[in-house]
Amino acid sequence: MKNKNPWINKIFSLILLIAISACETDYLPKPKGYNRFDLPEHEYQIFGDTLPYFFEYSTHAKVLKDTSWISDRYWIEVYYPQFRANIHLTYKVINNQDSLKEYLDDAYFLTAKHQIKASAIDESIAQTPRGKTVVYAEIEGEVPSQFQFFTTDSTKNFLRGALYFDTQVQNDSLQPAIEFVKVDVVRMMNTLEWRDIH
Repeated sequence: MKNKNPWINKIFSLILLIAISACETDYLPKPKGYNRFDLPEHEYQIFGDTLPYFFEYSTHAKVLKDTSWISDRYWIEVYYPQFRANIHLTYKVINNQDSLKEYLDDAYFLTAKHQIKASAIDESIAQTPRGKTVVYAEIEGEVPSQFQFFTTDSTKNFLRGALYFDTQVQNDSLQPAIEFVKVDVVRMMNTLEWRDIH
C-alpha cells in the first residue's frame, strides 16, 4: 500500500540516508590542542644572598643553585615550577681583557649553536635604566633556548643568562609562557647591580 503523503516519503528517505551515511563515516581523532597557561600577575622580590650580583626576580619563581657538573660557585637557576622553565645564570669574574674576550666569544658561540634549528635569531643591544648594556637574542623555531642575554661592566663582572623549558611541547604552544618569562628577564636586567665581594 503506497503512502499518499509525499512529505512522509521524503522525510523517511532523508532519515534513512542520514542513518546509512553515519554508519559509513570513519572516526578521526581530534588533533592535540595547545597547552593552556593561566598567567599570573607580574610581582617581584629582591634576590640578595652572598653573590657578586643582585636583582629583582619573580615571586612565581625559585632561585636554586646550579647543580650541573660544570657549575661554578656563582651560577644559579631561576626556576618557574608552573611552566617548568629555567633561566640559567652564569657569572664570571673578569681577570683581564683576554678573559673578557673569551666570555664574549663563548656567549656568541652558545647563541649561534641554535642556528641549526632556529628559523630566526634577532640580536639587540639595550641600555638599562641603571646604565648597564645588555645584549640579548630572541631565538625563533624549535630550539632548546628561546631567549639568551649577557651583560658586563667590562672590568670585573660578566653575567650570562639563557631561558630553557623542560618540556617536549613545541615552542609555538609555549609562546605565552615565553613572553611572560621574558618580561621578568627584562625586570632582572633593569634592576641588576654588582656587589663587590671579591
